[in-house]
Amino acid sequence: MWVPGVRIYGFGKERTARTGETMKAIMQERYGSPEALEFRDTARPVPARGEVLVRVHAAAVNALDWHMMRGDPYLARPMMGLRAPRATIRGRDFAGTVESVGPGVERFETGDEVFGEADGAFAEYVAAPENALARKPARLSFEQAAAIPLAGNTALMGLGELGQIRSGHRVLINGASGGVGTFAVQIARSFDAEVTAVCSTRNVDQVRALGADHVIDYTDDDFTTGTARYDLIFDLVGNHSLTRMRGVLAPGGKIVLSGGGVYRGGSVFGPMALIIAGKLAARFVSWVEVLEAVQSAENLTVLGELAEAGKLRPVIERAYPLGEAAAAIRHLETEHARAKIVLTVQGP
Repeated sequence: MWVPGVRIYGFGKERTARTGETMKAIMQERYGSPEALEFRDTARPVPARGEVLVRVHAAAVNALDWHMMRGDPYLARPMMGLRAPRATIRGRDFAGTVESVGPGVERFETGDEVFGEADGAFAEYVAAPENALARKPARLSFEQAAAIPLAGNTALMGLGELGQIRSGHRVLINGASGGVGTFAVQIARSFDAEVTAVCSTRNVDQVRALGADHVIDYTDDDFTTGTARYDLIFDLVGNHSLTRMRGVLAPGGKIVLSGGGVYRGGSVFGPMALIIAGKLAARFVSWVEVLEAVQSAENLTVLGELAEAGKLRPVIERAYPLGEAAAAIRHLETEHARAKIVLTVQGP
């Protein structure tokens, strides 16, 4: 099962600590609105073989957290849990310090600063697979590092692995001011591509500051009706048909789909209509790809190196304390949040 743009793992119930030690976490035992989230004590996880126990200093909020909280779209519930979420601690992205390691872990030791992905990140501690972690870039704060994993990996895979971006490519990013989009603009520029960013009026200055060569304000212009042609269209919104986007695709160009449009919940298929159409089309044509991002320590390392080189700067709109995760997710779903929203968990 997948929410558009992200292949999802780890639907099993969290392990409980053998020692009886507890931690604070954002818990959820029923689907629903942000009010379904509870900030309370639960058992601290114990790292299994190949896992690392991380003391979380910051976590990031993603659209995935909203889908998991709501149990939406309904088509996903056989994997998430039919009547209630199987995994009861929310969150996916985090940064922190290694508290302990499980048997067989070779890359990390106690005290290392890391960032990565694992279910249950909205907590004081999270057990994560070793291959889902990388060392935190020294020049970034824990909040900045926590903002990278899911969104940054999605952008890197969409542009690189699927989009086959090259120096000089004309790249259009539809949805350039969002969590994935802000990373995509910077990653495309790091490849020396010519970047056109599509966003709303209030975000024009922000995406220009990230390095976009051209900005299209979608409230005034429709990029599918313009005369410019693009070697790569990275679509994070899903508000145009494949036919319309192909009309502005250069010969030999490619459309990469990730995400699925404006969506307020409460349907069987949710925001997957364009994604499904893209998957069907991809069986017969080479100009469309559908992204399903997967965890990758290698990609996290690349993203960390870009950050260390000053080529990647996480953009954070707002930070909330862990206990206000419900307010953070509410902001994400109602305020058309730009860039990233993070949670501060524990001090270093």
